[in-house]
Amino acid sequence: MITAALVLGLLVGVVLGLVGAGGSIIAVPALVYGVGMSTHDAIPTSLLVVGLSSIAAVIPRIRRGIKWPIALLVGAAGIPAAWAGTAVGRLLNEDILMLAFAVIMVAAGARMLAETPEKAGRCGTGEGSFLRPCLPKAIAVGLGIGFLTGLLGVGGGFLIVPALTLFLGLSMSQAVGTSLVIIAINSAAGFSAHATGFTIDWAPTLAFTIPAIAGSLAASRLAHKLNGKHIRTTFAVLVFAVAAVVAATTLAAIIGS
Repeated sequence: MITAALVLGLLVGVVLGLVGAGGSIIAVPALVYGVGMSTHDAIPTSLLVVGLSSIAAVIPRIRRGIKWPIALLVGAAGIPAAWAGTAVGRLLNEDILMLAFAVIMVAAGARMLAETPEKAGRCGTGEGSFLRPCLPKAIAVGLGIGFLTGLLGVGGGFLIVPALTLFLGLSMSQAVGTSLVIIAINSAAGFSAHATGFTIDWAPTLAFTIPAIAGSLAASRLAHKLNGKHIRTTFAVLVFAVAAVVAATTLAAIIGS
């Protein structure tokens, strides 16, 4: 179990560091099927791991374009939504949550394969009034991502990056760094909501977290040297494969019961 946690934690960290997204979408299945946690334990553990890994991944990007007003605004809007998502998640069966995960993973893979326009609007450049064009969109993005964070333990980066570029006009380089800050805020909010009644199993959690942080920090330093399209395609294929395994395993458990 510890060996699996070390390897899978490193994989999650590398994915998060390379693309600024997607680490949590494979963290929960990795913790459930690779480490042996229950879904309800894996979700807060994933939030802890991804939150800390995001903080590590954002460090090399601090000087390369993080839009702090947007990151803080979207993150703040996501905090109450994460609490609401957590409350809903506690009412759902574990198999339903895992099937929802499979659906979200397919959406994440498809999103990674799609081309995201490289453009910078007023929110990205800081030109003109920030509040009027950016505030409503930033709040809407924060609420949606925050709810998913609380419900499924996903940082939402696979949705945050295209949302920041398409709706708020950030360039891709700005969106990746900004998304990591938002993921860290959302993960902290989601974890705080799950903390009641949750006891951390420290051995597998640390075995998963430490390589995840190291992997995210190392990968974020190398990301700008690699072909972004190849990274996204490889990630999408990985996510589709994991989604298929999650769906097949969960459906078999439902049918068997």
